[in-house]
Amino acid sequence: MSPIDHFSHGPLTLLLAYAMSSVGSMLGLLLTSRARLVGGREAKFWLAGAAVAIGGTGIWTMHFIAMMGFAVQGTMIRYDMPLTAASALLAVVVVGAGLFMVSRGGERAPYLLGGGVLAGVGVAGMHYLGMYAMNMAGDVSYDPLIVALSVLIAIAAATIALWFTLRVRGAVKIGGAALVMGVAVTGMHYTGMYAMSVHAHSPSAPIPGAAAIDFLLPLIVGISVITMGLLLAVMLSPSEKEMRGEAEFLARMEGRGGTEEAGRPNGRGRPEERGGGAPDVDLFGTPRS
Repeated sequence: MSPIDHFSHGPLTLLLAYAMSSVGSMLGLLLTSRARLVGGREAKFWLAGAAVAIGGTGIWTMHFIAMMGFAVQGTMIRYDMPLTAASALLAVVVVGAGLFMVSRGGERAPYLLGGGVLAGVGVAGMHYLGMYAMNMAGDVSYDPLIVALSVLIAIAAATIALWFTLRVRGAVKIGGAALVMGVAVTGMHYTGMYAMSVHAHSPSAPIPGAAAIDFLLPLIVGISVITMGLLLAVMLSPSEKEMRGEAEFLARMEGRGGTEEAGRPNGRGRPEERGGGAPDVDLFGTPRS
């Protein structure tokens, strides 16, 4: 019988982990939708917020909420604080890198697949770094085939998530996509955990590190507060309908100005009259190569 118990508190940690993953994913999709809408330099700030929401809340916080229910019979578990904090930073950075990559290339396969592989491998790295941060009186080993499967799931989940950030808009579609992302991320976590085997033995010295409740809970609460701040920023910012209405109003005003200018001597006329067209640009207004 395995000494590992993934649900020492029952299904509560699984449900909470899935809920947190879905909430973080939903907020990330809302932020990326806003980034597509505003464009320009301002989009970078929304994408950075999306990286924190998806990487920090949807992935890292989900991981360690699930780990609150992880126990090994015969040994206490302690966590290396620097490594655990580094795993949180890694999750945010790799998700951010993937978001910025697809924002530059759009749905073109090399950018989407490259961003998915980068983010997926990084998320898997975050997962196993977080597991490596666990200290216990026991010998830990991993099944390489299941580890490889978890990495593939992470890459697939990251690619799907990045595709969603490019295409999904509207509350209902974003909510549905977030639920799918929550399943993928949570499934990757428990697949990776299933690859782990522990042979516990009597400790020869005190186990170094901190108990989960001592620092994981404050970190989770801190990231949750940041998540609420990002959600508040989305709620207080102009809606998509309001921004589109403002853009149409400005376009009408510019059209009137262009007509008046075209009627003057040496007037330049409208852009379309000069043979101009809309350039192929990315999310930030930079021409795509």
